[in-house]
Amino acid sequence: MGMKRKLFLQRRPIIGIDISHTYIKLMSINPSNWRVNCYGSVNADPQKLRSSLNESPDYLVELLRDLLSKNMIGTLSSDQVIIGIPTNITYSRSISLPKAAVKKLDDAVALEASQYIPVSLDELNVSFEILSETADTLEVIMSAAPKKIVANIVEACSKTGLTVVAVRPSINAVARLVKYVEQGQLPTIIVDIGVADTDVAILNERVRASSSIQIGSNTLTYAISEKLKIGLENAHQLKILQGLAHGSKQKQIQAAVDKSLMQIVDEIHKIIRYYTDRINSSDRIEQVIIVGSGSDIPGIGEYFTDKLIMPARVANPWIKLDFGTLPQPAKQFRPRYISAIGLAVTGPKEVIK
Repeated sequence: MGMKRKLFLQRRPIIGIDISHTYIKLMSINPSNWRVNCYGSVNADPQKLRSSLNESPDYLVELLRDLLSKNMIGTLSSDQVIIGIPTNITYSRSISLPKAAVKKLDDAVALEASQYIPVSLDELNVSFEILSETADTLEVIMSAAPKKIVANIVEACSKTGLTVVAVRPSINAVARLVKYVEQGQLPTIIVDIGVADTDVAILNERVRASSSIQIGSNTLTYAISEKLKIGLENAHQLKILQGLAHGSKQKQIQAAVDKSLMQIVDEIHKIIRYYTDRINSSDRIEQVIIVGSGSDIPGIGEYFTDKLIMPARVANPWIKLDFGTLPQPAKQFRPRYISAIGLAVTGPKEVIK
């Protein structure tokens, strides 16, 4: 969902700002050498942030000002930003259309989109791109986001001295990073386990399909707390220190979280079926890459490997980043920056034509 053109903007480094339901993260990286210029995050009240995205942007303005003035390490090299927004408030699909539709491609994409998007297309910003074509069909990737949310983000950024050059689903930013650091040239399932939601996507050159479910790392903490009859803090510590790895509590913890994790597994199977049946792809999925705040659970890769009968592992982009003299984020906070990193390594030429 591009925002600006070269007629209006000079090409300068792109800053990645990812807006989730619980915090905002910023990352500035030089894509040529992966040197980090600055980074930061600020926690958000989920209800107030949701209202700010859908109604008045005042709270978002407050968060951005706090982020830029109080919670940033390093120095911004630009005022131009790409914004990542929660995947579950966007709509993305690859669709196959008859070649004859090319003369009225806008109408054909709109008709196809209206069949599965549960809101009026008049309320959405819709963009699409032709991925490939045969003698008879076109494969098109379509993305859509609510106009009101995009407008409020642009307004909030403007009030804090930032210029929005693009708005993208956060899972697309994750996919960009996976392509760089995790053999992303292979057909890949991306599993982004956030605080409250999990996004699942299929990456094959580009994101071909994505979905979200309301299962997150907090869900797992609550499940452990309830099953083992312990406080939430103790449950969180058990989750990140013991997790699903071999140990004295492994069976109890797995019994507690299995129902929630199997819902993620079921969602993965659904999106694979969509990919193989609707997109009609013969490319076999080769791997599962796990990211997000829930990726720090010991043994999570082995769990998905076993349940999906497919190699699964946790992404580790930090080995590629060069922080120079900047202190790195604490280990427990690193997963929250994944989407922001993927946004930040976008080259200016990719969004400012």
